Amino acid sequence: MPAVLTDQWTLGWSAAVFLLATCVTVVCSVRLATLGDTLADRTGWGEALFGAVFFGLVTSLSGIVMTAVTAAGDQPGLAYSNAVGGIAAQTLALAVADGFHRKVNLEHAAASVQNMMFGCLLIVLLGIALMATFSPDVTVLGVHPASLVLVGLYAGGLRLIRAQSSTPMWEAVETTETLPDVPDEEQAAGRSTAALWAEFIGIAAVVMIGGWAVAHAAEGIVEGTGLSAGFVGAVLMGLVNALPETVTSIAAVRRGALTLAVAAIIGGNCLDALNLVIGDIAYGGGSLYHAAQPDELFLTAGALVMTAVLLGGLLVRQRKGWLRIGFDGVLLIAIYFGTVAVLAL
Repeated sequence: MPAVLTDQWTLGWSAAVFLLATCVTVVCSVRLATLGDTLADRTGWGEALFGAVFFGLVTSLSGIVMTAVTAAGDQPGLAYSNAVGGIAAQTLALAVADGFHRKVNLEHAAASVQNMMFGCLLIVLLGIALMATFSPDVTVLGVHPASLVLVGLYAGGLRLIRAQSSTPMWEAVETTETLPDVPDEEQAAGRSTAALWAEFIGIAAVVMIGGWAVAHAAEGIVEGTGLSAGFVGAVLMGLVNALPETVTSIAAVRRGALTLAVAAIIGGNCLDALNLVIGDIAYGGGSLYHAAQPDELFLTAGALVMTAVLLGGLLVRQRKGWLRIGFDGVLLIAIYFGTVAVLAL
């Protein structure tokens, strides 16, 4: 393998690659919004479930690669903080996307039982990750048992949410501002479903390569600047990790696919919680959870609080609110930047 791919890059190269990979991620994400909206209708899954699973997976690929690369490179702080930092930044992205839907708050217009259940699932996953940190430091074949629990809970949660989508026990009240998920038969009418899937997978591959480049560049930035791994992982890598979800959510809002916009964020967050499992497997120094430092644990708690606030916003469904983005949007901004400020101290 060429040395340029394995050796640590200089600070200049690291910064240049970091910015280039970020730009590529943005371009790919805009196209993903169109493909995701169309495939949600073609497959019959609907925007909420398709957005949370397939869409969430593709937009999380860069973060998955970042976590795996940094964990395998003996940078557990970067790996852990990237995963939970991406969750915090992506949750903040809903407040940004809300600003592009001016008629009513996004959480009101995109009412969905599935989205609220994914929010509950995310709280459970983050809670288990925190519990693992304070559990006995044991591994089986190099993997902490909590990683198996996280995978099992995610799989079980998907089954439960899929069952609720077909036979819901309760439904959100529709109002004049609610935009239901109605299939659009005119989307990409001249292209086959196979061609759409091929493009979807191709973009996913590009996003993965971008994730590897960002992770390798981040290692050079930590070494060249002296910044803490927790700060670089949570803020710089976390923001890039959140870019696919942020850009695709904004694009989805502008297309009127509001349920998809919210599902991409929450579903992507649930998959980002599983990034900790990937990092735990890739890390050769034992349990990734026990390698987490106070900064990473503080960030995890912040992501938990932000998720609870978002879930509250989805339940309250405020039509108009503080600064035209609702009480939850304002609180998300305050909590995120407050968390970043503490990490920077």
